[in-house]
Amino acid sequence: MSDESISGRIALLNSHLSPMASEKEAALAAVPSDSPTIFDKIINKEIPSKVVYEDDKVLAFRDISPQAPTHILIIPKVKDGLTGLSKAEERHFEILGRLLYTAKLVAKQEGLDDGFRVVINDGPNGCQSVYHLHIHLLGGRQMNWPPG
Repeated sequence: MSDESISGRIALLNSHLSPMASEKEAALAAVPSDSPTIFDKIINKEIPSKVVYEDDKVLAFRDISPQAPTHILIIPKVKDGLTGLSKAEERHFEILGRLLYTAKLVAKQEGLDDGFRVVINDGPNGCQSVYHLHIHLLGGRQMNWPPG
């Protein structure tokens, strides 16, 4: 791994541990790859998280830098090359549906009866900072349009 790649990964990790770093900075520092991410460490229980839902395919946990009163990340437990939505293939059809259905289940569990938003960031311009597909479930306040 090159020094530049290591520096980028350290910046990414720091961005997720430090609320001071902006998501835009984290996204620009992130190096798109299929390498293990902070989410793999969460799945493997190497890093603690506040899990709100888990089954054999999906894990949902509270975001450490919430952008709404309720901000939950929903991830597939097995990445299978699904680093971002733009990398989805027909073989990912089932897990993509499962992730969205899980968002609905978690929203109900969280009492988001008045509505919620789901967001998938993809690539640097989409502000993706972790290259492991994930859905942001946001709720508990009035959302604005257009989003940033």
